[in-house]
This record gives sequence, C-alpha cells and structure tokens, in this order.
Amino acid sequence: MAFTFQINNDVVWDYDKNLLERAEANIPALLETEVRPIRIVERIPEDQRANDFELRESKKNILSLNDYSLGRDESLILDLGDHYVGQFSVDIASVGSPMDAPLYLRLKFAEVPSELYADSADYDGWLSRSWIQEEYVHLDVLPATLKLPRRYSCRYVELTVIDTSPKWKASFSNPLFVAKSSVSMDQLPAVTIEDEELKAIYNVSVKTLLDCMQTVFEDGPKRDRRLWLGDLRLQALANYYTFNDLFLAKRCLYLFGGMRTNDGKIPANVFTEPELTPDDTFLFDYSLFFVTSLYDYVEHTKDYDALENLYPIAKKAVDLALEQVDSQGRLVLTEDWPVFVDWSNDFEKSTAGQAIMIYTLKRFLKLAEAYNESEKAHYQQLLNKMVDFSKQALFDTEQKQFIIEGTNEVNVASQVWMVLAEVFDKRTNKRIMREMMKNHFPIKGIATPYMYHHVVEALFIADCSEEAIKLMKDYWGKMIELGADTFWEAFKPEDLEFSPYGSPILNSYCHAWSCTPAYLIGKYLLANK
Repeated sequence: MAFTFQINNDVVWDYDKNLLERAEANIPALLETEVRPIRIVERIPEDQRANDFELRESKKNILSLNDYSLGRDESLILDLGDHYVGQFSVDIASVGSPMDAPLYLRLKFAEVPSELYADSADYDGWLSRSWIQEEYVHLDVLPATLKLPRRYSCRYVELTVIDTSPKWKASFSNPLFVAKSSVSMDQLPAVTIEDEELKAIYNVSVKTLLDCMQTVFEDGPKRDRRLWLGDLRLQALANYYTFNDLFLAKRCLYLFGGMRTNDGKIPANVFTEPELTPDDTFLFDYSLFFVTSLYDYVEHTKDYDALENLYPIAKKAVDLALEQVDSQGRLVLTEDWPVFVDWSNDFEKSTAGQAIMIYTLKRFLKLAEAYNESEKAHYQQLLNKMVDFSKQALFDTEQKQFIIEGTNEVNVASQVWMVLAEVFDKRTNKRIMREMMKNHFPIKGIATPYMYHHVVEALFIADCSEEAIKLMKDYWGKMIELGADTFWEAFKPEDLEFSPYGSPILNSYCHAWSCTPAYLIGKYLLANK
C-alpha cells in the first residue's frame, strides 16, 4: 500500500510528565563552529555537464569578494567546502551613486548542485514548497549585516540580486555560516580502515550522522527536521559505533515513550518545537521500532533504569501490533496502520511486515527476560506461531524464496526482512540471499538507503560479506562519485532524478537513514579484526 498523508484529528494523546521530564533532562547543548566560504563556484551549461551534480570553480576569487558588485539579475555562488547545518549572515553595502531604491535579494541554500539547477517555480510535487531553502529579502538601507533567523542545511549559498537601480550595485563581504551539531568529530573513536573506498564511505556516513544530531536525532536537517522512529533506530545504531552519545539516544526514546495515544499507540514521529507534540501519523513497522530501539539501547548501555521506565510502553506497543495477527500467525495489515518498509511502491510489503513483527518479538522477549516478565511464555508461543506460519505459508521451497500470500510475488524486501528476522538458520538464509541475488541483482525499484541498509545487513547476517561490501560500494560509493558530502534520503542509481515527492529540489541530501555504513562497517568489519 502507498504512503499517504494521515490526518487523525480524533486521536486522544497521553502525555507522560515523568518520561517527558526525563527527555528534557537529556537535551544537549549545541556546539557551534564558524565556517567561511572557501571559493566561488558557478553553474556549468547543460551541454557541457554530465549531470546536475556538477559545478565548476569561478574565475572570481573568494578573497576578493568585496570587489565584485552585483546589479540586476547578477549572482554569486559561495561554496562552504562541505555540508553544514546552521545559520548564515553576510555584510552588504551599496556601490556607486546614492541608494535610490531598495535592494531586492534572493538567497538560495543548496545541499547539492542539482538544487541550484532546479527552478523552484517549476515545483509541483505533493510536499509543501515551503521546504525549498530560498529567501527573498528587501533591504531599504545599506550598509547592513543580513543575519537570517532560519536554520539551513547546505554547502552552497547563492546570492542573486533581483534588482537595485541603474544608479548603484550591491557588494558583499564577511559571509559567515555558524554550523551547529550536538556532537563533534573529536568524539569519534580512532579507527583504521585500509580499504580507501570503504574509508570514504565511513567518513561521509559519520558526517551525515553528525549533521543530523541536533537536539534530537533529526531525520533530515533540511527536511523534515524532526524525530522519526524508523530513522532513530538506524541513527542510534550508527551512533553507538561512532560518537556514542548515550544522552541523545535516551532522550529520543523518552520522547516517544512520553507521547502516545490513550490506547498506547506510538506515533511515527514527534515535533519538539515550539513545544513537544506527537504527529498524528502511525506506521505499523515504525511503532515496533520503538521496541527494537529500546532493546538496542539497553543491550548497548545496560541502562536498566530506562528499561524499567519504558518496558511497559514497549509491551503495549507489542500487544497492539499482535492484535493484527490472526489465529494462524498471519499478520493482517490495515489501511489505517500501514507498513512503510521503503518509499517504493513497486512491491507488496505484507511479508516484510510479517518478518518485522518476528524480528521485534525476538528482541522484545530479551527485554521481557531482563524485566522478569511473567507472561514471557505467552509471547514465545505467539512468536513460534508466526515463525511456523512464515515457513509453511510464505516460503516457496522450490524457489527457495519467501512469497506474498495470494499472489506468489517474490521481492527483495520479503527475503531481506525474513533473513534479518532469522526465521531460518544461517545456512538456509545464505541460500535465500544467493537466490535473491541471482534473480534480483542489480537491484531495481528500491528507492532509499533505508532499504539498501537492510539488504546489506541481511547479506552480512547470511555470511555473504563480499557481496555486502560490494553493494555498499556500488550504492553509497556511487553517491560519493556524484560528489556527496553527506548521504541522501532517496537515491536510485538507475534514475539520478528520482524523487518520492515529484522533484529532487524537495529531496533531503543529508538524511539520517543513509548514515548506516558507519554502523555496518563498525559492526561487521572492524569488530571482527
């Protein structure tokens, strides 16, 4: 089923004051770094560039920025040299005759060059155009320091003079970007990665994570700038192998635990400004990822105080999800509580949803054991029933692949999640993944690093490490080849203009769920040395 906006105005929310106070007690102070542009760049004519991810260095020198005066329809593109999240300011003066008209200025902030090539006026997608990082400003009196109040996520800043007057022009000096994050590169552990391509992928993964670590684990600092459960799960895992900021991980868990419906359903995402607010969007798999994220956190930290506080919420989340499981052990999804799995709608997701439920139950049982849950045997029986149903009704022994019940569709997500759930033993899982690779590689129709992460991890779990490394290099390495400073929200190697929203100008090019090579490399390659 396709993802659509959910509007659930009749939801009654339960705010747990104790848990939310614990969340606020772990709010981080943001570290600030002053960044100045390193050069001036310019667009490349369409007939001279290979794709829209290329710019070229201008003949103009950034050290002489103040010498370049701009009149009507003239512009400059400043290059910060890397991707940053923060606020921008610049000094502006008039040059020539007295200023007889206001300066009308457009500022455009871009994470990647393709945003500079795109015309925002052409956007007609289903997400709000207000996400486009573009500002129009009138200044009546110069000189002035323009300090924009909004936070931006970018590498490039384009200054375009829409108009001055025939009598004078505008000059710019002292451009400054104040970058913000809750962590610093100084916090990283020393690691040695001998493979240069993997080292580059690791470094970009870490930068992606750093820029998404603000007062919560944001999904994307450009868009949506809030805390999503699916992203949190992956960010936290990457964080444990890199910055290891346990306070931020704990804060995010308490935020979700502290805001749920009165029947215990956990929202897919929450807002933290202007006040703590849960979104009225509910995704079946994301609600379960609260449980798995709690398991990952407790397993990593041994924070049994957090377990004591959050276990009842995890248990309720599992109980609500199990209401969707019939007497045979079959997950029955509904339109009002869909499973996400990936942005792509090119495949059916029910078998992947079944596997995610199994994956979650296995981790919940470990939490239950640590909590001394009296009903542990009950959940074990339900898990066994779901596993048995998956083996008997969803696994085609001839194809050695999991199928969609009723249509016999075979897709990548079904195999990957069943392997991650370890429904079969490692030997069988390896056969499943090899059969999948034979029939479905190179991958088509999968749209996000989120799903690619799960494919790579399933390959590692199935003892297909060489194939996992190759896929990491082919996918994340391709983004680096295209110039990525941080990894992207959506990427199809076969379609560089792909967007789930109708235009790449709305895509997030620094996105949480793409940071996981740092985790994959840390867990499956570095930890084994």
